[in-house]
Amino acid sequence: MKTLIKNGKVVLKDKVDFLDILLEGRKISKIGKNIEEKVDKIIDAKDKLVIPGGVDVHTHMSLDLGKFIACDDFASGTYAASFGATTTICDHIGDLGKGASLHSLIDHYHDIADGKAYIDYSFHGAMYEENESLLSEIEDLKNEGIPSIKIYTTYGGKLNDDQILRVLKTAKKTGSIVCVHCENDGLIYELRNEAIRDNKLSPKYHALTRPNQSEAEAINRLIYLSETAGYPKLYIVHTSTKEGLDEIKRARERGAKNLYCETCTQYLTYDESKYMDNPSDEAVKYICAPPLRKKDDIEALWDGIRNGDVDVVATDHCPFIYESEKKPYADNFIKAPGGIPGVEERIEVVLTLGLQRKISLVRLMEVLSLNPSKIFGFYPNKGSIEEGTDADLAILTMNGYTIKQENRHSRCDYTSYEGFDTDFKVDTVISKGKIILDEKGYYAKAGMGEFIKRILSKE
Repeated sequence: MKTLIKNGKVVLKDKVDFLDILLEGRKISKIGKNIEEKVDKIIDAKDKLVIPGGVDVHTHMSLDLGKFIACDDFASGTYAASFGATTTICDHIGDLGKGASLHSLIDHYHDIADGKAYIDYSFHGAMYEENESLLSEIEDLKNEGIPSIKIYTTYGGKLNDDQILRVLKTAKKTGSIVCVHCENDGLIYELRNEAIRDNKLSPKYHALTRPNQSEAEAINRLIYLSETAGYPKLYIVHTSTKEGLDEIKRARERGAKNLYCETCTQYLTYDESKYMDNPSDEAVKYICAPPLRKKDDIEALWDGIRNGDVDVVATDHCPFIYESEKKPYADNFIKAPGGIPGVEERIEVVLTLGLQRKISLVRLMEVLSLNPSKIFGFYPNKGSIEEGTDADLAILTMNGYTIKQENRHSRCDYTSYEGFDTDFKVDTVISKGKIILDEKGYYAKAGMGEFIKRILSKE
C-alpha cells in the first residue's frame, strides 16, 4: 500500500515546511516537494497541519486502586487517544499487592492489554516495595524491552530514601530510567490529618493539603539522591509547580546529568480556582495528584517549555466515572478517587495554548512526541516525521471547535476540558501506514496496536 500526502504544512524535527510525504507499507519512504509517484491513495493536506503521531508516556489504563478501577482499559483508552492524534502510549502500571515480582506485574498487564489496543503501546515497570530480588529484575526488564521503572515517594506503595537510593544505584548499573512521583509523604499526611480533624473535606482542601512545597522538596531530594547514585537517568513525572521546576533548573545549572522533566496538559491549562470557585460536585471532577496549582505555576511551566526546561507534556490519564465514583465523594476529598481523563485532548489543547504563547510548532511537537519517544526508547521508529520511521502521522485542520463530552471517545462520563475552544481539530490519523481515522469514518480495530519493545539511547 502506497499513500501520498500532498501539500501539507509539515512539522519536522527542525523546521516547518510545505512538503509531500510518501508512505510505503508501515514506513515513511520519502519526504520532499512535488513528489510524483504512482500510489494507491492521495491525501490532499492543503491548508492543513501534518504532525508526527503523539507519544503519551504517562497513562493509567485499568489502574486498580482497590475500591476503584480506572474506567478506560487498553481498548477504550487507546481508542480515545487515537481520536486525539496520539498513536503511541506508555502506561504506568498498577500494583498486585505485597510480594508481587516486577515480572508478575508486567505479565498481568500483558494479559489485560493483549489484543485490545487500537494503537501501539508499552509499559513502565513499577516498584511498590524494594528488595534484592526486585532490584535484580530491573535489568531483566530492560533486556526484555522495558527499560523504565516507576517509584513513588507517597501513597501506600511509597519507597523510603534508602530504598530509592538502591533503586537509583541499580538503574545506574543497568542504564534504566527511573520515573518518580515526587511529593513529600509526611507533609501530606500531617496536613490531611489536620483537615480530617477539623472536618475540612471539600475539594479545595485536596489542593491545600498538597502544597507546592510538597512537590519541590521531593524533587530536590530525588535529585540529590540521584547525584549520590552517580546520576542515573531520572525522570520527574507530572511536574506541576514553579518551585518544582526551579529545583530542576538549579540542579541542571550545578551540573546534574540525565535529569528529565515532565508536566501534563492539566497543569498547563487550569488553576486551583477549579477547586476554590466551583461547588463541590463540580470541583471533585478535578481531584488529581498533584492538584491543579496557581496561575503563576501555569506560566512558569509554559516558560519551561519555551526555554527547554520542560522535556515532555503527557496526560496522566486516569479516569473515573463521575456519577458513581467521583460525585458521591464531593464532600470528602479523602475518599474521592484521584485522577482525571485527558488522553484525547492533549495535542489539540497544547497546540492551541502553546501557539497563543508564541511557542513554535517544532518546540511543541518536541514535548508532545519527539522527546518522549527519545527519552523512553521509542525513537527512531516513533516520534518524528523522517524517512524510514514508522508512518505514524496526524493531519489537523486549522479550524477549531469546542470540546464537549458529547464529542469525546473515552468511557469516562465527563471531560476535564469541557467548553475548551481549540484552534485545531484532528482530521486524519495514520498508524503504521494505515489510515485509522479520516473525515469519513474510523477504521482501526482492537488488536491493531502492538506492544513495543523499547531500547534507550546511549546519549
